[in-house]
Amino acid sequence: MKDLKIIFMGTPDFALPSLALLSLSPHRLEALVVPPDRPVGRGGKVRYAPTKQWALEQGLSIIQPEDISNRGEFINQLEDKAPDLVVTVAYGRILPPELLTLPPMGCINLHASYLPYYRGAAPIHRAVIDGADYSGVTIIKMSSVLDGGDIIMREKEEISPGDTAGMLHDRLAEKGASLLLRSINAIAAGRAAAVPQDHAQATYAPPLSKDDERIDWNRPALDIYNQIRGLNPWPGAYTTFEGRRIKVWRAARPDSESTSIKKSYEKKPGKILAVGEDSLTVAASDGPLSLLDLQPAGKKAMSAGSFCCGYRIEPGLCLDGEEQS
Repeated sequence: MKDLKIIFMGTPDFALPSLALLSLSPHRLEALVVPPDRPVGRGGKVRYAPTKQWALEQGLSIIQPEDISNRGEFINQLEDKAPDLVVTVAYGRILPPELLTLPPMGCINLHASYLPYYRGAAPIHRAVIDGADYSGVTIIKMSSVLDGGDIIMREKEEISPGDTAGMLHDRLAEKGASLLLRSINAIAAGRAAAVPQDHAQATYAPPLSKDDERIDWNRPALDIYNQIRGLNPWPGAYTTFEGRRIKVWRAARPDSESTSIKKSYEKKPGKILAVGEDSLTVAASDGPLSLLDLQPAGKKAMSAGSFCCGYRIEPGLCLDGEEQS
């Protein structure tokens, strides 16, 4: 098996296990490509991407192009590195055709779904929000079609009813790193057989929007439960109370008898049905949903019991009024 010279393009925490595992392999990491540093937060403080911080600690060469299609700068830098293979993991930008054809062994991508399902920017969040039974990781040869390249390897990962997006993210990051190295080894050995995707089966996972974060109590309790766990730990689902935004980080999964309970109370989505020591039960369209962990705007996350005591929550009040500007 030939040891390959690799350029790694990846930015967030999801890419770290892959980057670290490749650094321990016989293959040579020639450089990390990561977007330019940007100021974040109200203070405008510059924060390094997780992969850049790791690369600095390891002494790995770092390239931060403003424009990855810039022939005069970035492409020339990569040509000087003469990589055999370019690997992308959650890089967040579409590669130009000139880059796709630069390395002799092509460009491959680790995608956090079981392709062709959940192509796009938010496959982990969308799978959990949709209540999917499984997700997965896929290694593809990159092409001009978004996440539509030929499949080199893929593996499924079961999603349990209690998984949050964060839990699934961490498992897929580790599983993906292992699958990526196996795929690279197969490419190096000349035994990687890529199979075209069935594009007719493709589904999409568009970026999250502000609308995805707001809880609509007119929806079924199970859908809201999946929304809450699918947006944990980021960006968080929210409702409002007396015009103030309240993030909901954890809820209890509705049981199979919840829909029968709806006949026993006045059907008014968003109505607070019960206040307990550790829960706040709210009416959804088809039954109750118990909220467990909440975070009022400007405060730390707290148990539902603490929230109810501090804000004098009582049965009969309603969530999701108009938010204050």
